[in-house]
Amino acid sequence: MSDPDSPEEFNPFQGMPIFGDLGRLFSQQAASTWETARQFAVAVATDGQSEPNVDPADRMALEELARVAELQVANTTGLPTTRQGQAASVVAVTRTQWATSTLEDYRHLLEPIGDVSGRTTEEESSVDPAQAMLDRLMQMIGPMMLSMTAGSMVGNLARRSLGQYDLPIPRSGSQLMVIPANIDALADEWSLDPSDLRLWVCLSELTHHTVLSIPHVSRRVDELLSEYVRSFEANPRALEGRLGELDLSGDDPLRSLQSVLGDPEVILGAVQSPTQRALLPQITALVSVLAGYVDWTMDSIGHGLIGSYPRLSEAVRRRRVTAHATDRFVGQMFGLDLTQDQYDRGAAFARGVVERAGTDGLARLWHSERELPTPAEVDAPGLWLARIDLPD
Repeated sequence: MSDPDSPEEFNPFQGMPIFGDLGRLFSQQAASTWETARQFAVAVATDGQSEPNVDPADRMALEELARVAELQVANTTGLPTTRQGQAASVVAVTRTQWATSTLEDYRHLLEPIGDVSGRTTEEESSVDPAQAMLDRLMQMIGPMMLSMTAGSMVGNLARRSLGQYDLPIPRSGSQLMVIPANIDALADEWSLDPSDLRLWVCLSELTHHTVLSIPHVSRRVDELLSEYVRSFEANPRALEGRLGELDLSGDDPLRSLQSVLGDPEVILGAVQSPTQRALLPQITALVSVLAGYVDWTMDSIGHGLIGSYPRLSEAVRRRRVTAHATDRFVGQMFGLDLTQDQYDRGAAFARGVVERAGTDGLARLWHSERELPTPAEVDAPGLWLARIDLPD
């Protein structure tokens, strides 16, 4: 029996059944955050419908095209296409397979966001009991919000991505996933030759893989992206403002809840920090140069290999410009908000280097981490060439 004279323990959810129910729900789900994310990703990627396996004929055709592309990329770049002694291979996958694998590859970048989104300080939570209630709710909502958002955004990527490097994020292993269903959908939309487009995708994927397999490049990209996501700062007041929009007395309270918690901007708006803004120029410089180098390599190979190469490149360029808002949000979460201006910036850098120092000069990009351009040098290729010619 409790002591009637002792102060009653504060229950932040007392008298508020909806929050008590949410607390139990989120506590039960916390241990299965990534399984929930996987289920969300698959459901979004497939519209909740069963998905047929990839046609074996498509698999074999892509393997043949990949062998042609691999030889061309190796000859043009002078870089090995192997990773730790393993030859790269292009694998045709379903949207489900792509989403499941991608969610796992992005997990080390997504988890820190979930850790931060529910963080509050003791000073904040001890101000008053009502604030403590909201802070506790934020801590429980964080993991579930992350699973919903991560699953939703990866599922949406699976519906549009042609390969695994639409976002230039290093991946594990030497198997490069491409999605024939999405390639064929783009070919139909633009009246493109499906075989030509598949070869174009193989070239793009293998060129990205070749550059991102260079140890110091992969390490630097991963360091920058990891530092960016770790630098999110908790701002639970922003999320609380959105929770204030909940209409739990209406005809459909669950829909109201989903409209708030399922909005990706809730997470991003709640935890952005000035530190991240300081990192963005470095991230943007590196990925712009990487994209510019890939585009230069593709142009060098494609015009002589693929008859419809100009049309294919224009279709993909316009596809970049009209990227879905969800696709853009994924990039923003990782510091990879690649607009067409950033692609053009990287392409201008590559052209500027080749004009001044030829293809051998451009190849020096990947000699060591010292050769990676600074943000200022991306806009002034001559400055980059002058610096790397200086003795260490």
